[in-house]
Amino acid sequence: MTAHELMVKTNHYLIKDGVLTEPQKANIVRQLLAVRTDERTKQRFYKSMEAGTETYPAYYIPPYNKNKKLQTVIPMSPKTHILSMNAYELDILRLLFLFALENPVVTDMVKTRLEQLKYRVCFGGGCIMGECFHSTLPVLRLINTAAPYEKEWMHRLAAKINNHIDYKYKENSVNYYLLCLSELPYDIAKEGLERCKNELYTRINKSVSINTERAKTYQPVLYYVYRNCLSRFDEYEYIKNRQPFEKNGRLYFDMNK
Repeated sequence: MTAHELMVKTNHYLIKDGVLTEPQKANIVRQLLAVRTDERTKQRFYKSMEAGTETYPAYYIPPYNKNKKLQTVIPMSPKTHILSMNAYELDILRLLFLFALENPVVTDMVKTRLEQLKYRVCFGGGCIMGECFHSTLPVLRLINTAAPYEKEWMHRLAAKINNHIDYKYKENSVNYYLLCLSELPYDIAKEGLERCKNELYTRINKSVSINTERAKTYQPVLYYVYRNCLSRFDEYEYIKNRQPFEKNGRLYFDMNK
């Protein structure tokens, strides 16, 4: 299993209420730390891109993938290195922080990256251009996990996304944002949740086909995301422990009281 596959599968497992043992967490941390990009490879990449760690990853440059950009946790099908590579690194750092909070190597990497994102990277601030804008999503998710005290920063990024995300034409980025909304503190997520409330209710009440491997992988994850968003409202709190279910090749969710 590649580091990307491990990162995505671990995220999906946790989103779907999975619980890992301490040995399992330690094994994931060991595998992810072992594939950090070496300094020579990083410098060669920065030189080829005429850019430094302010724009591209500081620790995890994805390995060659047959010229295909790596998908994000909730797939956004990146078209640029800015989104694909930064999402790859930031979601790996987030898992490392979750599972190895007291590891000094991990805390140093996360601290360094957060400082870069806050002060020297456009998508850690107000940029709304192209995939710099979409790269804000994994940034916001990392901050919520590793620096929850940065409330003002999270408020600014959430407001930027709320004001500029294209709900009609950017379906995959919206789904990733719903993942963020399901995890953010309620005071930060509230505006986005209320904006999406009716759409979330419509989506979770629709059955979907899961007759392909991709659908089997991602559709259940999305139903958990919808559930986790909706259950933050008092009137839907009763669904917070429910799970989607499969019947005759389709996925359903029971919203009945």
